[in-house]
Amino acid sequence: MIICRSQEELETMHRAGMVVWGALTELRKMIRPGVTTMELDEFAEGYAKEHGARPAFKGYHGYPKSLCTSINNEVVHGIPSAKRSVKEGDILSMDFGVELDSYFGDAALTVPVGKVDPAHERLLRVTREALECGIDKIRPGNRLTDISAAVQQHVEQNGFSVVREFVGHSIGTKMHEDLQLPNYGEPGHGPKLQKGMVLAIEPMVNVGGPEVRVLDDQWTAVTCDGSDSAHFEHTVAVTENGPWILTRPRDAAGPVW
Repeated sequence: MIICRSQEELETMHRAGMVVWGALTELRKMIRPGVTTMELDEFAEGYAKEHGARPAFKGYHGYPKSLCTSINNEVVHGIPSAKRSVKEGDILSMDFGVELDSYFGDAALTVPVGKVDPAHERLLRVTREALECGIDKIRPGNRLTDISAAVQQHVEQNGFSVVREFVGHSIGTKMHEDLQLPNYGEPGHGPKLQKGMVLAIEPMVNVGGPEVRVLDDQWTAVTCDGSDSAHFEHTVAVTENGPWILTRPRDAAGPVW
């Protein structure tokens, strides 16, 4: 079912999104060699509560933490641990969501730990740009797979692959609503985008092949070939004037992350 949100609902979702953005912005400042993923999780949970929001991931289908922290070849859903710290040259994906006043916000980014090699810098840049390509297609009258195709085209033109098993989604009063948004496909298919629709766009990009597998912890997805992976995400509303990124300040300029 396609749900179109009112302006009042979108304003509430933007407030939820600003909690997500604020937490991820502060977490980004904390990234240094030696920081444990549990320290990041504890900060994210505290930040949400301090701002009147509920960490949305904790308890979702049994997920045990508030933040997802995925390192290097981990694609998504890495579980924070006091025994796991990052080191110089790693890349770290952080995915965070909250519920505020019955509405959800969801976003993710991948950051370098200290100085990373040029190949990692390129992976992060291309994945962020793929998100921007997808967001640019968020306009009334476009089709859902126009977003998918824009993401896939940019990624594959740069020699990387997009993950098939995990996709973007509609979002609102549930974190994952009915509509699924693959990061691949031919343009011109799927529902027409309408004013008030809200989508979480989240390209997951691998250096090697697109195949992934889930570890024995039942959550952490890794690349099958051991290559590294990056993940960027924003919650975006369709408006008559184009995309409105709800997990970002209204007056923000420049790259989306």
